[in-house]
Amino acid sequence: QVQLVESGGGLVQAGGSLRLSCTASGIISSINVMGWYRQASGKQRELVAVISSGGSSNYADSVKGRFTISRDNAKNTVYLRMNSLKAEDTGVYYCNANQRFVNYWGKGTLVTVSS
Repeated sequence: QVQLVESGGGLVQAGGSLRLSCTASGIISSINVMGWYRQASGKQRELVAVISSGGSSNYADSVKGRFTISRDNAKNTVYLRMNSLKAEDTGVYYCNANQRFVNYWGKGTLVTVSS
């Protein structure tokens, strides 16, 4: 089992920045891809950004150029730096880890961007 704990959410004005962190614990061997998803009120959960254990990353078109995902394998932690935040970035951000084709999720952290 893998446990994921997110932190770093909060309230920020449009144009501001936040950094989310997610630390994995438990049986963490063979975790390949880690990433961030978000869910706005009344909408489906969507991919924000993912990163492999080797450092390859992929982003949703809506966040390219504004968000940066990074990973510290020694600390079992993945980060999401969010710049130039917009009101439409508001939602609950969930950390995800894939281990041998099994997906694990954190409980989520709320990001609210005021316009």
